[in-house]
Amino acid sequence: MNYAAEAPAVWDPAFAHADDCMLSSDQCVVRGRHYFVKGLIEIPVIGSDDVFSWGVWISISSENFSRAADLLDRLGREAEKPYFGWLTTELPVYSTTTLNLKTHVHTRPVGERPYVELEPTEHPLAVEQRTGITMDRVREIAAAVLHSKSSERL
Repeated sequence: MNYAAEAPAVWDPAFAHADDCMLSSDQCVVRGRHYFVKGLIEIPVIGSDDVFSWGVWISISSENFSRAADLLDRLGREAEKPYFGWLTTELPVYSTTTLNLKTHVHTRPVGERPYVELEPTEHPLAVEQRTGITMDRVREIAAAVLHSKSSERL
Protein backbone atom coordinates (compact mmCIF):
# COMPACT_ATOMS: atom_id res chain seq x y z
CA MET A 1 0.00 0.00 0.00
CA ASN A 2 2.89 2.30 -0.83
CA TYR A 3 3.79 3.95 -4.12
CA ALA A 4 6.65 6.32 -4.79
CA ALA A 5 7.85 8.71 -7.46
CA GLU A 6 11.37 8.09 -8.71
CA ALA A 7 12.29 11.79 -8.86
CA PRO A 8 10.81 15.27 -8.48
CA ALA A 9 8.66 16.45 -11.39
CA VAL A 10 11.41 18.89 -12.45
CA TRP A 11 14.06 16.16 -12.80
CA ASP A 12 15.29 15.42 -16.30
CA PRO A 13 17.36 12.26 -16.96
CA ALA A 14 19.88 14.51 -18.76
CA PHE A 15 20.72 16.00 -15.33
CA ALA A 16 22.26 12.70 -14.22
CA HIS A 17 25.64 13.64 -15.72
CA ALA A 18 25.68 17.28 -14.65
CA ASP A 19 28.10 18.33 -11.91
CA ASP A 20 25.50 20.56 -10.26
CA CYS A 21 22.77 17.89 -10.13
CA MET A 22 22.29 14.82 -7.95
CA LEU A 23 19.54 12.25 -7.45
CA SER A 24 19.62 9.59 -4.73
CA SER A 25 16.82 7.58 -3.17
CA ASP A 26 16.34 10.28 -0.49
CA GLN A 27 17.68 13.58 -1.84
CA CYS A 28 17.88 15.55 -5.06
CA VAL A 29 19.66 18.71 -6.20
CA VAL A 30 18.89 20.40 -9.52
CA ARG A 31 21.36 22.88 -10.99
CA GLY A 32 22.80 23.56 -7.54
CA ARG A 33 19.82 25.81 -6.78
CA HIS A 34 16.82 23.57 -6.14
CA TYR A 35 16.77 21.10 -3.25
CA PHE A 36 14.43 18.20 -2.63
CA VAL A 37 13.87 15.49 -0.04
CA LYS A 38 11.73 12.40 -0.31
CA GLY A 39 9.01 11.79 2.25
CA LEU A 40 5.72 10.02 2.81
CA ILE A 41 2.21 11.39 2.64
CA GLU A 42 0.35 8.93 4.85
CA ILE A 43 -3.37 8.40 4.51
CA PRO A 44 -5.31 6.32 7.05
CA VAL A 45 -7.41 3.48 5.64
CA ILE A 46 -10.89 3.73 7.13
CA GLY A 47 -11.99 0.68 9.11
CA SER A 48 -8.47 -0.71 9.56
CA ASP A 49 -5.14 -0.02 11.21
CA ASP A 50 -3.51 0.25 7.76
CA VAL A 51 -2.01 3.35 6.21
CA PHE A 52 -1.64 4.08 2.51
CA SER A 53 1.53 6.04 1.69
CA TRP A 54 2.61 8.13 -1.26
CA GLY A 55 6.40 8.47 -1.59
CA VAL A 56 6.76 12.06 -2.79
CA TRP A 57 9.39 14.73 -3.34
CA ILE A 58 9.30 18.04 -1.51
CA SER A 59 11.20 21.18 -2.50
CA ILE A 60 12.82 22.77 0.55
CA SER A 61 15.20 25.67 1.12
CA SER A 62 18.94 25.18 0.77
CA GLU A 63 19.32 25.89 4.50
CA ASN A 64 16.81 23.20 5.47
CA PHE A 65 18.34 20.78 2.95
CA SER A 66 21.77 21.29 4.53
CA ARG A 67 20.31 20.89 8.01
CA ALA A 68 18.51 17.65 7.03
CA ALA A 69 21.74 16.33 5.48
CA ASP A 70 23.69 17.17 8.67
CA LEU A 71 21.13 15.21 10.73
CA LEU A 72 20.88 12.25 8.35
CA ASP A 73 22.46 9.73 10.75
CA ARG A 74 21.99 11.57 14.05
CA LEU A 75 19.98 9.91 16.80
CA GLY A 76 17.23 12.15 18.13
CA ARG A 77 16.83 13.99 14.83
CA GLU A 78 13.05 13.55 15.09
CA ALA A 79 13.06 16.47 17.58
CA GLU A 80 13.84 18.80 14.65
CA LYS A 81 11.16 21.37 13.80
CA PRO A 82 9.26 20.62 10.56
CA TYR A 83 10.60 22.13 7.36
CA PHE A 84 8.29 24.09 5.06
CA GLY A 85 8.21 22.83 1.49
CA TRP A 86 6.33 22.51 -1.78
CA LEU A 87 5.08 19.20 -3.15
CA THR A 88 6.95 18.50 -6.40
CA THR A 89 5.36 15.19 -7.33
CA GLU A 90 2.43 14.97 -9.70
CA LEU A 91 0.04 12.26 -8.53
CA PRO A 92 -2.07 11.50 -11.61
CA VAL A 93 -4.94 9.89 -9.71
CA TYR A 94 -6.19 13.34 -8.70
CA SER A 95 -8.16 15.54 -11.12
CA THR A 96 -6.48 18.67 -9.72
CA THR A 97 -2.70 18.93 -9.90
CA THR A 98 -0.77 18.02 -6.77
CA LEU A 99 2.23 20.13 -7.78
CA ASN A 100 3.10 23.01 -5.47
CA LEU A 101 0.81 22.09 -2.59
CA LYS A 102 2.19 23.56 0.65
CA THR A 103 3.67 21.03 3.07
CA HIS A 104 5.55 20.57 6.31
CA VAL A 105 8.22 17.89 6.35
CA HIS A 106 8.56 16.15 9.74
CA THR A 107 11.87 14.42 10.37
CA ARG A 108 11.59 10.92 11.83
CA PRO A 109 14.08 8.63 13.58
CA VAL A 110 17.14 7.46 11.64
CA GLY A 111 16.16 4.93 9.00
CA GLU A 112 12.62 6.29 8.51
CA ARG A 113 11.47 8.56 5.70
CA PRO A 114 10.11 11.96 6.74
CA TYR A 115 6.38 12.40 7.23
CA VAL A 116 4.84 14.96 4.86
CA GLU A 117 1.93 16.94 6.25
CA LEU A 118 -0.13 18.78 3.66
CA GLU A 119 -1.57 22.19 4.35
CA PRO A 120 -5.22 21.58 5.33
CA THR A 121 -6.91 22.78 2.12
CA GLU A 122 -9.82 21.42 0.12
CA HIS A 123 -7.50 19.71 -2.38
CA PRO A 124 -8.65 16.06 -2.63
CA LEU A 125 -5.23 14.77 -1.50
CA ALA A 126 -5.25 17.01 1.59
CA VAL A 127 -8.82 15.97 2.38
CA GLU A 128 -7.87 12.28 2.08
CA GLN A 129 -4.90 12.79 4.40
CA ARG A 130 -7.19 14.35 7.01
CA THR A 131 -10.22 12.06 6.68
CA GLY A 132 -8.83 8.77 5.36
CA ILE A 133 -9.76 6.59 2.41
CA THR A 134 -11.66 3.35 1.98
CA MET A 135 -10.13 0.09 0.85
CA ASP A 136 -12.05 0.54 -2.42
CA ARG A 137 -10.17 3.82 -2.94
CA VAL A 138 -6.88 2.03 -2.22
CA ARG A 139 -7.72 -0.50 -4.95
CA GLU A 140 -8.67 2.32 -7.33
CA ILE A 141 -5.33 4.05 -6.69
CA ALA A 142 -3.43 0.79 -7.06
CA ALA A 143 -5.06 0.07 -10.42
CA ALA A 144 -4.24 3.58 -11.67
CA VAL A 145 -0.64 3.45 -10.46
CA LEU A 146 -0.01 -0.01 -11.87
CA HIS A 147 -0.96 1.34 -15.28
CA SER A 148 1.25 4.41 -14.90
CA LYS A 149 4.92 4.25 -15.91
CA SER A 150 5.83 7.24 -13.74
CA SER A 151 5.59 5.41 -10.40
CA GLU A 152 7.45 2.58 -8.78
CA ARG A 153 6.65 0.24 -5.92
CA LEU A 154 8.38 1.22 -2.66
